[in-house]
Formats: sequence, C-alpha cells, structure tokens
Amino acid sequence: QVQLVESGGGLAQPGGSLRLSCQASGFGFSTSTMRWVRRAPGKGLEWVSWIDSAGESTNYVDSVKGRFIVSRDNAKDTLYLEMNDLKVEDTGVYYCLYLNVYWGQGTQVTVSS
Repeated sequence: QVQLVESGGGLAQPGGSLRLSCQASGFGFSTSTMRWVRRAPGKGLEWVSWIDSAGESTNYVDSVKGRFIVSRDNAKDTLYLEMNDLKVEDTGVYYCLYLNVYWGQGTQVTVSS
C-alpha cells in the first residue's frame, strides 16, 4: 500500500530556511517521478516542484525558482525539498505527490516575522 509521510515543516522567519522530507513506501520509489505541491490558506493546490526518478531533472514553479531545491535519496526512498529565502507567501501545507493521486498528510510551513 502506498504511503507518503511528510515532515520537516514548522515556523520560519522571512529569509529563513526549512528542509522538508517525504518518506515513501509501498511502491517503486526509485523508478517514480515525484512532485511537491502546496496549499496556501484559503487557496487551491499549487504545484511546486518535480523531480525525475533518477534525480537528474527537476523543475519548479516560477515563484520558487532559485530558492527551493528538490532532491531525492533513492536508497532511502526519501524525497526532499530544501526551501531557502522563505517568503510569507510560501506559507501553506506541503505535500509530496505520487502519480498525482497519492499524497501524505502534509507538513505545515508557516513563514512569519
């Protein structure tokens, strides 16, 4: 059974950093494209980043380019999102996504001074 468990969220000040993790199980993580999405308060889901199965190709929504870095450790079945120079508008619940169908419980990121 597919399971995704996000962690690493919390409260950060503008300009600060956080590193999110997503522990995957129940499917072939090392052969799967993975995504991060987020839901800001009162808004719909927004795609944030994408990484291919080997970790060789990535893409980001324009608003996070140059600030966020997606990576993965296929030996640990873990997906990461390093978030730097955080902005208030990065606040939201962050989810890792598999097949655009499976996601975890999410991890809350709050950016506030």
